Amino acid sequence: MTSSPSPARTSSPGLFKVIGAAWIVSGGLVAAVTSPLRLEHGSWAAAYSVLVAGVAQYAFGSAQSALAAGRPPTGTVATELAAWNLGSAAVIGGTMVGMPLIVDGGGLLLVVALALMIRTVRGRGTGPVWAIWTYRILLVVVLVSIPIGLTLAHLRAG
Repeated sequence: MTSSPSPARTSSPGLFKVIGAAWIVSGGLVAAVTSPLRLEHGSWAAAYSVLVAGVAQYAFGSAQSALAAGRPPTGTVATELAAWNLGSAAVIGGTMVGMPLIVDGGGLLLVVALALMIRTVRGRGTGPVWAIWTYRILLVVVLVSIPIGLTLAHLRAG
């Protein structure tokens, strides 16, 4: 008799992947028009869209789905998605218009999303111990980078 996989392993991180992929594509499009349109922060916005808003979201959502001990509550996942995407949009928008307080608000939303992601894969989780700890360490690295980015946004704004 075979046992069925745990709900966490069969649940799809679909929205994380779809929205993350959309950020990656939009970042590529921003990169393509940065030089012709002479966008001052265009290359930064493209890199942030691809790496932070896109790749990180895609990877964290996939890892969370695979490593959480149980299926994450729908409300938690919705809050993570909303906080990550609204936060990323605020960071990019605030940087583009030179308003560091908007960037700060975006950074705060990113912290909320990361805190929920850390909490969702707490305890032993499922999967190899090294994978769980790698996931947690990467979340903390991104978390620690947020105040650095916020400081840079304030310094650039004058």
